[in-house]
Amino acid sequence: MADSTSSSCSDSSSSSNSSSSSLRDLSHSALQLTQWKDPRKSAVAFGLSMLVLVSLATLSVISVVSYMLLTLLCVTITFRVYKSVIHAVQKSDEGHPFRSLLERDISVSSEVVRQLADQSLIYLNWFSSQTRRLLLVEDLVDSLKLAAVMWMMTYVGAIFNGVTILIIADIVFFTTPLIYQKKKTQIDQLIELIGSRVEATLHRLQDRLPGAVKRTKPE
Repeated sequence: MADSTSSSCSDSSSSSNSSSSSLRDLSHSALQLTQWKDPRKSAVAFGLSMLVLVSLATLSVISVVSYMLLTLLCVTITFRVYKSVIHAVQKSDEGHPFRSLLERDISVSSEVVRQLADQSLIYLNWFSSQTRRLLLVEDLVDSLKLAAVMWMMTYVGAIFNGVTILIIADIVFFTTPLIYQKKKTQIDQLIELIGSRVEATLHRLQDRLPGAVKRTKPE
């Protein structure tokens, strides 16, 4: 009985470790793409993401999904028919050209779903807490920062729509790491300078606030 309990615990621990490893591998792969460690893969990912976003800017979601699936089916069906003809002419028995992909296990384990749900719950709770704190003006300075950002976003929303913002974000997502790697020292100095000036401005504004509404940090 003890052996079965210990084996089940070890199995759950190993599955949890494997799910954690898979999540780390996924995060590492995404980071490798943005840092252009493999230029060919990064170029393909950037090109496909831009193609999808530009398509969404001009077509409906249903049309974009339909065209993507139709293109993929045209490629796979053509390749399957081509391989079948080659096998018939050469009288070989290589089988289905996508057999290795069809036999690959792509099922999502319950441990991965549970871990993703736990991580999402942490971020959701943090977001709810911060939203309540800012909207109910727990700290006047932080709420004023949010009001200023939302005021600027009204102008951004008047100029760009959501898909355009996603396109700009995609470009920034793939180009910023390259620029940062080449200009790391200058960018760090600029960020430090801007941060110090913003903090100094906030301190001056806080000093001018009435004592009852000055920033108070919970102990």
